[in-house]
Amino acid sequence: MPPVRSSCHDCSAIEDRRAFLREAMSLATTVFLGLGLSARHAAALSVTAATGRRRVRATEVAYPIPATDGTTIDKDNQLILVRYQGALYAFALSCPHQNTALRWLNEDNRFQCSKHKSKYEPDGKFISGRATRHMDRLPIRTDGSQVYVDPDRVFESDKDAAGWAAAMVKV
Repeated sequence: MPPVRSSCHDCSAIEDRRAFLREAMSLATTVFLGLGLSARHAAALSVTAATGRRRVRATEVAYPIPATDGTTIDKDNQLILVRYQGALYAFALSCPHQNTALRWLNEDNRFQCSKHKSKYEPDGKFISGRATRHMDRLPIRTDGSQVYVDPDRVFESDKDAAGWAAAMVKV
């Protein structure tokens, strides 16, 4: 007797979703391993990838306010959103020394430049390395459940110390 086939109209959609999820997990693992993280550290990493939603009448990008401490990287808008010890910060994705992408090192609880190893605290303060200033902060504000960042304006700590210090929001 031949096997009975069901007439599932949604089966192809379910298979497409499963294939997408398999590919997404494979890509995420490849990215983390490519960043030099062990599989154990990659699984424990508190980093989220996101793309903010541009507002119609401004250059701001909107994100949901993170519920817990962690790092969100938005490669499309070249920024890092951080919730750390009751504050929100937005940083330029690149190191201020030579514009190389910064990495979050979960095991050390800090950022590091992959090119010259400059190290930064979670709030962007410079620790050591070749850089000559803190990470560049971006204007940030909230309105309840959303956080808004302007990726087109930058506060450099050595040129605008007051603007840099003010570029954060308590949550």
